[in-house]
Amino acid sequence: MDKRTALKSAFASVLALTAASVAVQPALAQSAKEKCFGVAKAGQNDCANKAGTHSCAGKATVDFDPGEWKYVAKGTCEQMQADVKAMMKK
Repeated sequence: MDKRTALKSAFASVLALTAASVAVQPALAQSAKEKCFGVAKAGQNDCANKAGTHSCAGKATVDFDPGEWKYVAKGTCEQMQADVKAMMKK
């Protein structure tokens, strides 16, 4: 194997490994998160709502709509929901 072929092979290997690690990262990031309803501010929801009136992120029209959700770190949703309820009582 000449030098040029060896370099091409090494380069292709690096590209393949980089592509594989990039593809795995979002899946790992998603697994560390959970959907949390009622904590998204207007325009900051992550996707479709419970009612099915829209299917896109950023379409929430009011703050803290109980049908809108946002991805949050796993284990933090209950506290965030409690904080929103406390804030709404004020």
